[in-house]
Amino acid sequence: MSAHNADRRATPRPGDPAIGSSRRSTPEAELAEALRTGPFSAALRAALAARGLALHRVQHRLAQRGIRVGVTSLSYWQRGVRRPERPESLRAVAALEEVLELPPHALTRLIGPRATSGHPAARPYRTLLEPAAAVESLLASLAAPADGGLHTVIHYEHVHIGAHRELAARDSQHVVRAHRDGVDRYLAIYHGDPGCDTERVRVCSLGNCRVGRIRRHGASGVIVVELLFDGRLRVGETAVLGYRFEDGTGAPSHEYVRGFTYGGGQYVLQVGFDRAVLPVHCRRFARPSATAPREAVADLTLNAHGSVHLLEQQIRPGVLGITWEWD
Repeated sequence: MSAHNADRRATPRPGDPAIGSSRRSTPEAELAEALRTGPFSAALRAALAARGLALHRVQHRLAQRGIRVGVTSLSYWQRGVRRPERPESLRAVAALEEVLELPPHALTRLIGPRATSGHPAARPYRTLLEPAAAVESLLASLAAPADGGLHTVIHYEHVHIGAHRELAARDSQHVVRAHRDGVDRYLAIYHGDPGCDTERVRVCSLGNCRVGRIRRHGASGVIVVELLFDGRLRVGETAVLGYRFEDGTGAPSHEYVRGFTYGGGQYVLQVGFDRAVLPVHCRRFARPSATAPREAVADLTLNAHGSVHLLEQQIRPGVLGITWEWD
């Protein structure tokens, strides 16, 4: 994890309600709901899906109206990585409403006021992690700024559950983007299951970064590690990095949770189980904070390879996770 993402695993609470629904809706119904509630990125995605238009076709139709906008910009808008703010971008959104056959101002009203800074607003750690004090102490020992300067574009995690039901390892493939100049590292945060021996947890690079300083807090099972880039990123530049935490020291695992202090970007979580020891029930869920009841609970089915996954197309600040039950 980074200075703006955090993960946690803990025994699930039996009283958490399941609020999710399996009811299917049509693209038009999803569009109507997205236009009503926002955010802008979700409404734009829903409109594109309802009209069945690829981004290059949208770009072509905008060009026919004298509006020049790149496919990359359109992609950023629909994924929430960036939002239209400049006058020419706002004109493009007004034209998008015509191209997508939407009522006037249906999209423009969802953009909201111009951002007061060049980066997304961040949620504090205390809303995402129960051992927030330990995390903040370790970050302070690394002289980490409150804003790490990076936010997620795409993040794929693969959690490996071993033959003793323990969290054996966690692999991450992560694309991040700088929203300030001079960023040269990513701060990854790991929170082990109860009983985790942080001194025995190994951290290694899987590509495009080097492991720097490591700080451990044994009492809470928290580790913070620097993953160093080869150079400094400028605003808007991206980095692709891979890294792994090897654990296997904690109690049997029942849950994997990741907290997001920033919104935007895509997230995929896959949990793979040893074929000799499979859970009997798996669910995905979300929480607005670490202590809030679970929301959007939905059953997950193990595939033939003994794994389940969730995909979040548009990250929102808060908590996402998968929980499972053993026999």
